[in-house]
Amino acid sequence: MNTDIIIVLSILSLTIVLLITDKLRIDVIAILAMLALGWTQILEPFEVLSGFSSNAVIAMLSVMIMGRGIAKTGIMDNFSRLVINTAGDKRSKIVAMVSAATGLLSGIMQNIGSAVLFLPSVLNISRRLNISASSLIMPIGFAAILGGTLTMVGSGPLILVNDFLINSSLEPYGFFAVTPAGLILLSTGILFFFLFGRFFLPQRPAKAEEAMPQKKLIDDWRLPSAIWHYHIPAGSPAINKTLEETGIWDKYNLNILALSKEKTFEYAPWRHTRFKLGQDIALLGNQEDVEKFTHDFSLKPKDRPGKLGLLSEPGSAGFAEVIIPPRSAISGHSLRTFGLRKHYGVEPVMLYHHGERLKGDFSDHILTPGDMLIVHGLWDKLVGLKQGHDFVLVTPLEAETPDRSKAWTGLTCFAAAIGLTFAGLPISIAFLTGAIAMVLTRVINIDEAYRAIDWKVVFFLAGLIPLGIAMQKTGAAAYLADAAMQVVHGSHPII
Repeated sequence: MNTDIIIVLSILSLTIVLLITDKLRIDVIAILAMLALGWTQILEPFEVLSGFSSNAVIAMLSVMIMGRGIAKTGIMDNFSRLVINTAGDKRSKIVAMVSAATGLLSGIMQNIGSAVLFLPSVLNISRRLNISASSLIMPIGFAAILGGTLTMVGSGPLILVNDFLINSSLEPYGFFAVTPAGLILLSTGILFFFLFGRFFLPQRPAKAEEAMPQKKLIDDWRLPSAIWHYHIPAGSPAINKTLEETGIWDKYNLNILALSKEKTFEYAPWRHTRFKLGQDIALLGNQEDVEKFTHDFSLKPKDRPGKLGLLSEPGSAGFAEVIIPPRSAISGHSLRTFGLRKHYGVEPVMLYHHGERLKGDFSDHILTPGDMLIVHGLWDKLVGLKQGHDFVLVTPLEAETPDRSKAWTGLTCFAAAIGLTFAGLPISIAFLTGAIAMVLTRVINIDEAYRAIDWKVVFFLAGLIPLGIAMQKTGAAAYLADAAMQVVHGSHPII
């Protein structure tokens, strides 16, 4: 064993110790290992920095960008609705469905990217069903790791293996070379969490999850949080009546959040809007008041809310506190004369005026500076309240509004990137093409693309690649392989 091998194995050993002890961040450890190879002159400068031009690094950051683009289109919101509609509130079924989807996607997408992609859906499911998020997040983490073994592009190590084979002038593995073993591993992992997850999954105390801004807002102001969905059938007394004529606010103390019929949707409908035959409506209020209103107007409950289900998703809609500032145009006027619903598309739920809480129909109350309104609406509508000088939005908005118009464009770019790999194009070029296509088609802008990259992971991978090169160059890899064979056959001195 020569000096170079001793140096490389020493750097490798120290790197492993630092990773195990977790004294430094993984990217810092990898960069220190990379620099150590340069300091000791084991590698030339261009070899030390070669990790940053590696196919594996380019493929990984490209997948992160595409994952961010897919998440921005709101496709994952649809997935969370599908999970809830299919699995109901059964935690084991939810874990199995989300884990299977994460694992399968991880087979064609770097496992970190697939886990990050499903994380917003998991949090949505957790909030809507009041299930501990920690008990859902761990299974998708394991599923992402196991799913990475389905194909040769699913995980960083497998990408690295092919990269080293190509650099060594050897035939790389085929795209599906590891699929049989990967399917067994993924299926076993999902089955384990489905059958025994309740015994092993962590349960974060509910107290930690109550700090969510929306839940805190609902609890502090004692707001109704249940949204009820009904259908207006033939013969309903509500048909052709305006919202105000039904007394929905003053008589029943309810709020109507939205109306829909076929392809038309109206959020926070104006008070003079008329109910029509066949409409679906979303009501906010207490169960007793809802039952009285729906009985009086012969409304039928809907099991599947359809498009109006967006109102129940934390990633799409919620409550917000807004204050009337001194320069507001609404100061000195009532909600009726100002037309809050008509102009902003949000539903006023409560008014806090001089220490008094007003609910129901407070549309004729004159608003003054310092008054606070609690409103409900879609996030993109609530964002509109921040513009101008009429309102001061106090509540932090929990999610950005997805650009659903780009959903098919984002999916096409993603599918095209995968298709290019089947066509024989290198993985790095194929995935980078997909990422740039998303930027060019404005699924995601270039600033968002840079923010989507987890540079810690990129530097970690780029920093360790030179270590592999050094082991090949100095013969350290061959030395370890030979030593391992001697141990197996019982001829090594340590036996």
